[in-house]
Amino acid sequence: MAFDFDFDLLRELTETPGVPGYEDRVRDRVRAVLEDAVDEVRTDAMGNVVGTVEGSGDHEVAVAAHMDEIGFMVKHVTDDGFLKVDALGGWDARVLRAQRVRVHTGQGDLTGVIGSVPPHTLSEEERETDDAVEDVVIDLGMDGDAVVDLVDVGDLVTMEQTTVEMGETVTGKALDDRVCLFAMLEAARELDDPHATVHFCATVQEEVGLRGAEALGVDVDPDLAIALDVTIASDTAGVAEDKQVTRLGEGTAVKLKDGSVITNPKVTRRLRDVAEAEGIDHQMEVLPSGGTDTAAFQTANGAKPVGAISIPTRYLHTVTETAHGDDVRATIDLLAAFLASEDGSHDYSL
Repeated sequence: MAFDFDFDLLRELTETPGVPGYEDRVRDRVRAVLEDAVDEVRTDAMGNVVGTVEGSGDHEVAVAAHMDEIGFMVKHVTDDGFLKVDALGGWDARVLRAQRVRVHTGQGDLTGVIGSVPPHTLSEEERETDDAVEDVVIDLGMDGDAVVDLVDVGDLVTMEQTTVEMGETVTGKALDDRVCLFAMLEAARELDDPHATVHFCATVQEEVGLRGAEALGVDVDPDLAIALDVTIASDTAGVAEDKQVTRLGEGTAVKLKDGSVITNPKVTRRLRDVAEAEGIDHQMEVLPSGGTDTAAFQTANGAKPVGAISIPTRYLHTVTETAHGDDVRATIDLLAAFLASEDGSHDYSL
């Protein structure tokens, strides 16, 4: 299907590698987009990008979406040329068997695979052993001497996957959180002559503890912050309805809580009011665990009113993360409409 947004940009953002602390390639693309959409673009010592649209009033809003994706760092090269790695972000080891990866070295990118032992050779005890991230071994298809010449401790590893249309959805790696980063960039493109000054913040190191957003909460110090991230959509076979959190195709999600934050109820109410007034499909999100940049902005520099908009996504933290095209569009529309109507007159104090 033809999506009602710039699918080529979304594909580029999701396929571009960028693990926590090393978001350089993504940052370059984000800067290029923001420079054509905002009044000023700057970066900081951590690598956060802030694109500011100057408003006509003195009210300031920060919008945040993170650039980093989960990945690995090389910690050891064996004599036989296999790579042992340390996780950057939270992996479910079950999804890593027999995956193709890219190893990013000072001499260029290399293709590798995470090996999987054939079941024919496993003992009954080995078959019952749970997978663990620390057991991941990457095979580069070269002997030990060749690998030692090419790979250093500290080199980075990302999963290799293309982003494609699948029915009414888009699927690929790093939709967490590049699909929300994309939605933020699209809203920045659409925002015209706002009353509030809006800081579009592409943050770093979210997957290892909301670190970039915590720093920006102090440096930007907005009157209001809205964070964008993906949320769980487990609306698949065999999952009980009360475990699904959100459902694909039923609209963008307005967050009530997750494991790190309870959003400001007045901000949440206004997000719902804007969605209803604009006829934007939406659903409510109650996420039992996990955290987003919302929490960092809420308390980084004193108490701040915060809200959050989420894109329902299946198969999180895998290479087949999947979001519905209509939900992506609804997220762009809600964010753009909310920012356009944010004039400083709303009292979010409790």
